Amino acid sequence: MRDTYDLVIVGAGPGGYVAARKAARMGMTVALIDRGPVGGTCINRGCIPAKALLHAATLYREMEGCERFGLHADGVSFDLQKIYRYKDMAADRMRRELEEEFCRLGVDLIRGSAVICRDRMVRVTDEEGKVSVCQGKNILVAAGAKANLADIPGMELPGVMTSEELLTADAHRYDRMLILGGGVIGLELATVFQSLGTEVTVVEISDRLLPNMDREFSDALERILTGRGIRICKESILERIEREKESGRLACRFVCDGRNNKEIVDAVLVSVGRSSATEGLFESDVPVKLERGRIVVDDFFRTNIPGVYAVGDVTGGIQLAHVASAQAAYVVERMNGRQPSVIISMVPGGLFTPVSIIPSCIYTDPEIASVGLTEEEARRKGVPVRCGKYVMQGNGQSIITGEEEGFIKVLFAPDSDELLGAQLMCPRATDMIGELATALANGLTSTQLLYAMRAHPTFNEAISCAVEDSRRDFPV
Repeated sequence: MRDTYDLVIVGAGPGGYVAARKAARMGMTVALIDRGPVGGTCINRGCIPAKALLHAATLYREMEGCERFGLHADGVSFDLQKIYRYKDMAADRMRRELEEEFCRLGVDLIRGSAVICRDRMVRVTDEEGKVSVCQGKNILVAAGAKANLADIPGMELPGVMTSEELLTADAHRYDRMLILGGGVIGLELATVFQSLGTEVTVVEISDRLLPNMDREFSDALERILTGRGIRICKESILERIEREKESGRLACRFVCDGRNNKEIVDAVLVSVGRSSATEGLFESDVPVKLERGRIVVDDFFRTNIPGVYAVGDVTGGIQLAHVASAQAAYVVERMNGRQPSVIISMVPGGLFTPVSIIPSCIYTDPEIASVGLTEEEARRKGVPVRCGKYVMQGNGQSIITGEEEGFIKVLFAPDSDELLGAQLMCPRATDMIGELATALANGLTSTQLLYAMRAHPTFNEAISCAVEDSRRDFPV
């Protein structure tokens, strides 16, 4: 470890490792500090393990239903231990790839707990208690966030877990599970465990699943999940969790539809959001500005301390891995006097309000993806839109693969014809949204979106159909 670096990064998740890679390629000396393995929550306890489990669970469900395609697979089963080993192998491979790249680039990976002190000094304490100190000409804080627990009696009981604990625990087959929270993480893991034979109940305080999505999408997903046997309890409040003396299982008491309910389960997954991980991050005499536990930054991700920046979950806002990565790239490019290669939001022609160009993806089956304005959001903000929609039941690839339900919506400005938003619910939606995010970022119109042909038969050609639908009353 050097005494001084051009850039010291605290946190080796998507924000930290992207910043380290980009800074090293630009010739900066870089230290990347984290108490855990490289990759942060995303690679080790979040995105990658969860999506690996989703992939395995979806394959198993498809194998069980393969008779509709004229196939026969007798005695289809799964080995949960091997599924978990596959999950761990995926995370391990990503860690190795990053570590090898950092070795080639000359990035110093430092394992330990970091505390940011005055004068951009960073004190690092390793697992054995050994303390070392380095200084950064610049410091980037990318310490991420931690999963919240609800303020409910029984949260401390064994078997009550956050997603991070569930994804790092030993493989265990649950007969029944209650999931508190009908957001992205809760529904993705509900999909996993239901597919693997667990009876799942989702308890959500809101009047719908995925509160940030258009109701049309949340209602459609609810129909699909309910059809597969997942019990959905909306406008419901979990009051307490108790340990049953005789069975040792968990008794969950909650109110749904004004009536008291009791579910006996083997595990409770608590998925009620995440909070910025700033506790103990700064020395007490460092006057960093915090607001409700998050680091306050300006439009350039600068804190109130010169030379200290912060990106990603630690700043609050949209908590997505690719957001932290984009912000990190933006900061490093500005440090080096480069024109930033990424933008987070833009103001389409004819509008006076910024539109986010951050894609949001949900890896349920079918997948859901969104970028820009939704129809409900446009209505709330008083933004006029021209909407086009295509139902996927008529799409050739959807017919071939036997999809249950899906559709695509696109929103355009009535006057300028620029794309304002898009929402997809179909297979490969999380891949397809990239095209529409690029179109939104570049101010493309419906006319321009139709210039390029989309291959047939593909799920992607449905974008053309939705765009065409938006032009029903649009002058050619």
